[in-house]
Amino acid sequence: MSGQREIYQSSNGDRWTLCSEDDGRVFVLHEANLPSGGVLEQIEISDFLSHGKAGPEQQALLRLIATLAHMN
Repeated sequence: MSGQREIYQSSNGDRWTLCSEDDGRVFVLHEANLPSGGVLEQIEISDFLSHGKAGPEQQALLRLIATLAHMN
């Protein structure tokens, strides 16, 4: 992976990270908490945003994207 940025960590320990690869692919990496097995799942951006749009992890990604509009 060429870049990673954590976008959200839940109170139960699940983490969501925005990742990019050298070939330009961008996705969200979900890391389940250890009691749930710590499973890693790569989620395409469109799938991530279309599932549970009101979730705090989706809202965190949308806030991050919104910051791009404010950059000079």
